[in-house]
Amino acid sequence: MSMEYRLRRVLPSSRVAIIMPVDHGLIFDRIDGLETPSAPITAWGENDVTGFMMTPGQVRQTERYFAAHPHLTRVLTIDTYYDYREQDGKGSHGLITTVEDAVRLGVDAVKMLFPWNMSNEERVAMCNRVGAVVRECENWGIPLVLEPVLIGAPRSDEVIVAEEKIARIAYDLGAHIIKIAFPGEERTRRLVAELKVPLVIAGGPLAGTPSDTVDAVAQTIRSGARGVIVGRNIWQRERAAGEQVLAEVAAITRQYQFQD
Repeated sequence: MSMEYRLRRVLPSSRVAIIMPVDHGLIFDRIDGLETPSAPITAWGENDVTGFMMTPGQVRQTERYFAAHPHLTRVLTIDTYYDYREQDGKGSHGLITTVEDAVRLGVDAVKMLFPWNMSNEERVAMCNRVGAVVRECENWGIPLVLEPVLIGAPRSDEVIVAEEKIARIAYDLGAHIIKIAFPGEERTRRLVAELKVPLVIAGGPLAGTPSDTVDAVAQTIRSGARGVIVGRNIWQRERAAGEQVLAEVAAITRQYQFQD
């Protein structure tokens, strides 16, 4: 399979992608809604999502389900990161699997965090690590979703500006898709226009009312994003409310088509 084939599966031209992340166990403690790691996949796979962001364990445990639902895509998280605020005050990032293993598992893309609130030495090591993964992705024909982020930082104007700059570094390192916390309509539109790399926008933790989530997604899509990464704002809500959010979000995503 080629890079182009996999990119078109992850980001279809007929709509904006809805990718549901369920990979939180790599970083977080036990959280509500993810006590059984594979449960959200079978619970929400029939509800008009286009795919899931998953851990290696989840990919292996759900092979039969995805074989029976080949329209759903899988983005494999290949790294983990532990908070720079803990222990010695430094972040710690590393790979947990390889691009070759991802291809062997049959997934459509791989995903890495790109944390930047660390020492300059760690930043250089991070860039080298990303560069090596990009080379492997090119060799195997599988896209890399790279997530520029300041881990644990509040969503201040300064942080938003910084993450926009980090997104440019992600582009320069060769990311095929950039995942970023929503920086506002104007900044998203500018990033889309300048970088000319598909942007997908992270939904973040459960917050606000269902209508707040739908409005945020609508702003994201109007700005030119090719995908929305929405998990906890759906599967941590009461079931009826989660279904309402997802149905309204899906309706918005189907209003857009793309010429690739």
